[in-house]
Amino acid sequence: MNIILLSVVACVIIAGLAAYAGYLLFQLKQQKKLQAHHRAIAIEKRNANIFESVNVLCMTGIQGQCDLSEISIRVYCIMDYLQGDERVQNFDDEYPAIAELYHVVKDMARGESRQELPKRDRMQQNFTRMKAESRLNDSIVEELKALKQRIAPLNNQISIQMV
Repeated sequence: MNIILLSVVACVIIAGLAAYAGYLLFQLKQQKKLQAHHRAIAIEKRNANIFESVNVLCMTGIQGQCDLSEISIRVYCIMDYLQGDERVQNFDDEYPAIAELYHVVKDMARGESRQELPKRDRMQQNFTRMKAESRLNDSIVEELKALKQRIAPLNNQISIQMV
């Protein structure tokens, strides 16, 4: 009789532990689903910020308010930070003029290091940059327009228009 009673108690304890383990697995599954949802929201917000920045850069480049070399550096680098389905898989193939100008100017000195260069080297870099900018100007502006149109429906920011 004691053995039967002990076996029944053991079975009840095992069944209770199994039920608790099932409950914990269910909770873990729910937690992972919630984390994936929050991760997707965070990626969407980050991409929206990136799209807003790229939109401003495209407008600046199209309107000629900034050097195209500076625009190409910023756009090329910032597009690399996109995540998810909106990521441009091969920027060099889709926007060849922006990529070409970026590859021309990416290793040129900027800021204080540029000021420390001898005048001859600065002039040589300026000449190389300006030659590439003038050669690629029209195609870069067209690519900026295309990029702006591509990201416009993806930007989830509230559009504010100046009156």
